[in-house]
Amino acid sequence: MLLVLVTGMPVILLNMLLQSWVAVCCIRFYTKRFHYKEGVIAGALALFGIILIVLLGNLLQIMLWGILFLLLGEFSTLHEAVYHSGVNFATLGYGDIVMSAKWKLLGPLEAVNGALMIGLSGASMLAVLQHHIRKQVGDFK
Repeated sequence: MLLVLVTGMPVILLNMLLQSWVAVCCIRFYTKRFHYKEGVIAGALALFGIILIVLLGNLLQIMLWGILFLLLGEFSTLHEAVYHSGVNFATLGYGDIVMSAKWKLLGPLEAVNGALMIGLSGASMLAVLQHHIRKQVGDFK
């Protein structure tokens, strides 16, 4: 079990760093392009941009886990490794592909990582939406 933690923790830490960078990118994207703009279209474009940024960040994180699974020899193709990673990261848990007994604890570890990172992604989107709503009602300029 210690081997699984030692193997999985660097990926979790890398994903946390990546998600932090994505959050900063979201802030910069919004403040540079939409902070002072008002209207429905500006709000929709701002939210759309943030959704794209966090989606790309989450897909990169899934890819990192998939690469780890491939490097560990759990899967023969990157496609299969990334598919399994996506199922874990999104906490779907299909169970159609199971890793070996040696590494299967990486699945729940990735699921916890994914739940936290997807939650942070949602918070980024909500922050933009709240700021835009406040601007519309005049409480925030």
